[in-house]
Amino acid sequence: MCHLTDQQRLLAEQAQEKVCPYAEDIDLNGYIHEPEHDQVPTYDKLLADERETLVKAGFDVDDHDRAASFLQVNHEIGHCSRQTEGVEVMPMRQALEKYDGLPEYWWQAVKLDADKYTAKVALDFDNGYFIRALAGTKTQLPVQACLFMNSEKVLQNVHNIIVVEEGAELEIISGCATSHQLKQGLHLGVSELYIKKNARLSFTMIHHWGEEVMTRPRTVVQVEEGGTYISNYISMKRVRSLQMYPTAYLRGRGATARFNSIVAAPSGSHLDMGSRVVLSYPECKAEVISRTVSFGGDIIARGHLIGEDPSVKAHLECHGLMLRKHGLIHAIPELEGRVSGVEMSHEAAVGKIAQEEVEYLMARGLSEEEATSTIVRGFLNVAIEGLPASLQKDLDELMAKSDEGGM
Repeated sequence: MCHLTDQQRLLAEQAQEKVCPYAEDIDLNGYIHEPEHDQVPTYDKLLADERETLVKAGFDVDDHDRAASFLQVNHEIGHCSRQTEGVEVMPMRQALEKYDGLPEYWWQAVKLDADKYTAKVALDFDNGYFIRALAGTKTQLPVQACLFMNSEKVLQNVHNIIVVEEGAELEIISGCATSHQLKQGLHLGVSELYIKKNARLSFTMIHHWGEEVMTRPRTVVQVEEGGTYISNYISMKRVRSLQMYPTAYLRGRGATARFNSIVAAPSGSHLDMGSRVVLSYPECKAEVISRTVSFGGDIIARGHLIGEDPSVKAHLECHGLMLRKHGLIHAIPELEGRVSGVEMSHEAAVGKIAQEEVEYLMARGLSEEEATSTIVRGFLNVAIEGLPASLQKDLDELMAKSDEGGM
């Protein structure tokens, strides 16, 4: 099955050397991409610690309280099931076959020649997931999806598409993770999300990468009239290099987008991340909130709001906390009003824990470490809409470990 037109293939081939201007370049030849050698993994073939890692990335291996489940290991599908009517979940290759190439959605939001990473996904596409909520469907349970790597120096290329049809409501918990045995790997992910008229998508992404993993997600969201997109992003473990800048286009009256990010960077991590929202129609609203903590790692926190209609309202907030003498938090908030009358605002702050706050808590019986952890938890405010109680508990425990080794 040919998944690219001749013109698309030409564009991808021409973009193979196109680097992202503000991110570390990655030599793609340093990683292994041999999907034909993969054996299809299943739950029972995963090691105990691999199953534990999946749980930490928000994936319930027993499919409890899930509307549907999808697991890809390296290049092959390990599991795909559905328990709820009105929701479709299938491997992307299967969806392309079933729906004659998905011409309405396939490479319609993300430009395949955006950079060398999108081009690589286009030319050497492994798989990924297709998730769709049919019109009017309102799921009571979340759909879960996980992209997992457990082969050393593996290159994983995935393309995901999510469609929430008119009036539907869907919640997705998506995890990306690696096994404890994997030291180095590269994940390239293209995601195209389509929220139709008066539809709603809550999308929680949990990254649980290995210490020397490189990752380049590329995501674009299109929200139609009255639609709502809520993104919750969580990264608490060391990752060698992450660069992502998801963009939401609000393309109908009253469309809304909210991006919430909770990020910790242990020493050795470099994260260049942010969110962009383009508000093009009357009464559109957007909110971008990030909470970042450096435990010696580097964080570049970007945010960009673009107002193209006088009645739009948007707010951007970037707050960072430094907990080591070394490390970096660089907040880059941008507001771009293209017409008069837009209402957009931003707050940005980078600081440290005040010693008097620590001493106050210590005077009430807490150790210095406990006091610091309490302040960090309060700063990150990790209560996330729609997150399962078990996963929320894990996040609370992570926040309690304010020392670098714990993170």
